[in-house]
Amino acid sequence: MAEIQWPEPISSDAQHITIMMTIGKYSFGTGDRFAHQGKHQLTALIKASERYNIDFVPVWNKSNREHQIVGTEPADTRIAADEAVKALGYDKPYFVDADHINMNNVDRFIDSSDFFTIDVADYIGKPADEASISEFVTNNLKYAGNLTIPGIARPFKVDHSLIETLAKKYLFATREAGRIYRHIAGKKGAGNFVTEVSMDEVDSPQTPIEMFFILNGLAQEKVPVQTIAPKFTGRFNKGVEYVGDIVQFEKEFHEYLLVIDFAVKEFGLPDGLKLSIHSGSDKFSIYPIMGRLIRKYDKGIHIKTAGTTWLEENIGLAMADDKALELAKRIAIAALDRMEELCKPYATVIDINPAKLPDAAQIMGWSGTRYARTLRHNPQDELYNPDFRQLIHVSYKIAAELGDEYYSALKRNSDVIGLHVEENLLERHIARLLA
Repeated sequence: MAEIQWPEPISSDAQHITIMMTIGKYSFGTGDRFAHQGKHQLTALIKASERYNIDFVPVWNKSNREHQIVGTEPADTRIAADEAVKALGYDKPYFVDADHINMNNVDRFIDSSDFFTIDVADYIGKPADEASISEFVTNNLKYAGNLTIPGIARPFKVDHSLIETLAKKYLFATREAGRIYRHIAGKKGAGNFVTEVSMDEVDSPQTPIEMFFILNGLAQEKVPVQTIAPKFTGRFNKGVEYVGDIVQFEKEFHEYLLVIDFAVKEFGLPDGLKLSIHSGSDKFSIYPIMGRLIRKYDKGIHIKTAGTTWLEENIGLAMADDKALELAKRIAIAALDRMEELCKPYATVIDINPAKLPDAAQIMGWSGTRYARTLRHNPQDELYNPDFRQLIHVSYKIAAELGDEYYSALKRNSDVIGLHVEENLLERHIARLLA
């Protein structure tokens, strides 16, 4: 691929780095727990590209945790993506994401991935050494006072104390991102992969001014970050609607875009640097906000919708035939008995009220339509149950334990399931973003 230069930095001491492989403006993380829906996911993105005359770049993502639960390897994700691309004759860029990796597990993804989500959430709050903190503060004192970001009405008040506090909170994390990035580059070669930095799985959101200094730290580490996933205000629970202050989210998202735009020029970061929305599945209330703002400022976005595919598989099984419905019911009933175990790995991103869940007898009495309506994310449907949806979201471990029985059901009912996978990604997600 042709070499793409980062823009010339404004600051005389900003880094100037060269990258080669780049992600497009609009990209979707089309994860797939069981690696059977690649063609249907890709079909949805192809249809979206034709409808809106915009290229939507597919990024198949699957985390180390998901591989461990399902019993798969990163190579399986690559194989599934390549097979989908070949089957549909797709000739545009696509990627396979090593999702939420760190130094402990990155090596198993090296050969099969060309997109790496470097997760440094666990390193936030761990202080770097005093000399590094002091150097960071000294280098950034030029921003002390009222820091004005073009497009943001209010200036950010910055002083020595704030810079030092942010250095103690984030410098270790950005240096860890640099360490992991250099490890990957040493294995794959710099410029042969896309880098995302993630810090979303924490309790408190990062403010826009914190984002500014985080990007400063990444630039100092010469990390060619192309997408960054902060913790936004509000709850991004798995597979259900956004919970939080919509007005505050819009203000925050707007300021993030402008801070990133300023940081790209100030620190010489990649020109296409964009926000990444993790657990982006089903956040219908904020999709129009994000879509309007990225179009207003001509910015890109990356949205991860991985868990939604497994839910659509479940819905498709319920709607297919009696045998497939019985399988879906068995998974749901087993999930009721194993709820604590299944929820534990996702405790920070789900909120289930057990009192609002159906019991086993109720589930057994459901028709396929009733099951699907209870699970499908349609807030206007009186049968929709977000607590049940979240429980099924984390119950894919049970399906994995069924082994060939589950995989055979996916193959046997591929056409029915595929319609649900396509409709969900195209109509409920992309259409809302571009409404």
